[in-house]
Amino acid sequence: MGENKLAGQFFDAAIGLLERVRDEEAAGIAAAGTAIADTVAAGGRLFAFGAGHSSLAAQDVVYRAGGLALMNLLAVPGVVGVDVMPATLGSALERVDGLAGAVLDSSPARSGDLLIIISLSGRNALPVEMAMNARALGLTVIGVTSVAYATDTRSRHVSGTYLKDHCDIVLDSKIAVGDAELTAEGIAAPFAPASTVVTSALMQATMAAAAGELVARGIEPPLLRSGNVDGGHEWNGRVMSEYADRIFFRH
Repeated sequence: MGENKLAGQFFDAAIGLLERVRDEEAAGIAAAGTAIADTVAAGGRLFAFGAGHSSLAAQDVVYRAGGLALMNLLAVPGVVGVDVMPATLGSALERVDGLAGAVLDSSPARSGDLLIIISLSGRNALPVEMAMNARALGLTVIGVTSVAYATDTRSRHVSGTYLKDHCDIVLDSKIAVGDAELTAEGIAAPFAPASTVVTSALMQATMAAAAGELVARGIEPPLLRSGNVDGGHEWNGRVMSEYADRIFFRH
């Protein structure tokens, strides 16, 4: 068992999942892109939320070169990353009833906006409640999750439901329960998770679909450029000024 062999096996697994998602989720990605374009065209605002490592894919589409300037991170204190101490507190907070509602109520989100909720398992109270409350407020909700968890695990929300049950559009990452692609002799636990790779790809594909849909309607997608490219700062300044009332990651 050489390191190179295992590394190659992970790439093969990730590529296989990406191909599955590309082919099997094409209609959902197109629908999600259309929903985002609808929201942008109507003057609505865009938000993304994820807890724990699922937050990585949400952060990946916020304030970045090549991304939509209107995408804002809906942050829940203590669950956005592994910086909370101890790290296990973040996992515990995902199971707290009422937290999502409190965050939504104090956020800028309002009817007509769109929220992408990313949760690999979709079983914890936080993403389920977030989706339920967001829809009740009149937001369009896109869920990015592994649908397999809904049949192979038990919901931790009092309703017994999962994230996928409270979304207008669901994108299935196809990640197997446990989120580890490899096993090997002499290694006791499965390892090499691919959820971040696949979920981030789903998010970027959806953003690309949204940009294409906006252009088809004659609307210039409000994209950010790299600040490390000549003219990037000037470009971004213009976009941020034009859409200042819909961008919340700045003062």
